[in-house]
Amino acid sequence: MGLTGASAILQVHPSRRCNLRCHHCYSSSGPWVADTTDLDVLLRTVSQARKLGYEVLAVSGGEPLLFRDLSPLLGHAHQLGMRTAVTTNGLLLTEKRLSKLMGLVDVLAISLDGHPETHDWMRGDRRAFARMFARLPAVRDSGITFAFITTLTMLNAHELEFVFELATEYNAALVQVHPLEPDGAGANLVASVPDSTELGFAFFEATRLSVVHGIPVQIDVVTQKDLRSAPERFLIAPPDPRASLASWLTPLVLETDGTVVPLSYGFGRGYALGNVREAPLRALAERWDSEPLRRQALILYEELVRDDVKLTNWYERMMRRSIATPVDIAAV
Repeated sequence: MGLTGASAILQVHPSRRCNLRCHHCYSSSGPWVADTTDLDVLLRTVSQARKLGYEVLAVSGGEPLLFRDLSPLLGHAHQLGMRTAVTTNGLLLTEKRLSKLMGLVDVLAISLDGHPETHDWMRGDRRAFARMFARLPAVRDSGITFAFITTLTMLNAHELEFVFELATEYNAALVQVHPLEPDGAGANLVASVPDSTELGFAFFEATRLSVVHGIPVQIDVVTQKDLRSAPERFLIAPPDPRASLASWLTPLVLETDGTVVPLSYGFGRGYALGNVREAPLRALAERWDSEPLRRQALILYEELVRDDVKLTNWYERMMRRSIATPVDIAAV
């Protein structure tokens, strides 16, 4: 399976409209960004992704709760037997909206980036934490499974305890720790990307807090043990030609303009499968040459093992390679 584990994920970004303009937003979303994907394109693509073996529909953005067709999109995925997840800043989780999401979303991922002042700065709004915090009782009482997802920087690893305390208070099912990636609006925050020391501290602190609070934690970093014990998870081996795309590539990402890319939003266009507005996803998958992607994965894998890198954000490293190394150069 792919690096993310047992579930094959189709990640979609149906709109880049958002009620915040976060400093670290990888898609450069905001209140005045009107880009949206038509519902019929989304439904068709989700159906074809399901046939390719994808099991989870993860909806991000922009702010998904501002996408007017969110409910039919989630309902369609459920009808196909897929599980659903929605990543939100939490500001719009009123009781009315939560009632509409019940039975449609399996997991809500709510952004929480540390102490109130840290969260407000990251979100570019001095009332962001207070408005999100006010929604948590309704989220808890709705019975919808939810998690906190926190963006790790060079400055907030010591605030993980606050995140876990809030997760305990409101019965969150999971805490996800995701290192800051300098993409989109986040390109201005290169100095805030956690280094290996900060990654190490956060890794052990989050693991400790998980045990103390009895809450599972997902830390989006790769260890040397991961690399050596399961190299097949890092896309270095040619896939079985008889196997479906979902059996080895996850997540598969549908961007708002219809472009389908591997692994991460904004991944180098030279590695894209194509655009679903021009051809069906199934056709894009059948004619896509995955060799350049796997070549870059192998080069990165060999570097990480050779240099004995203890902790790294594998997705971010692959993202950097995809942008810095176009396909035509990679093939030389």
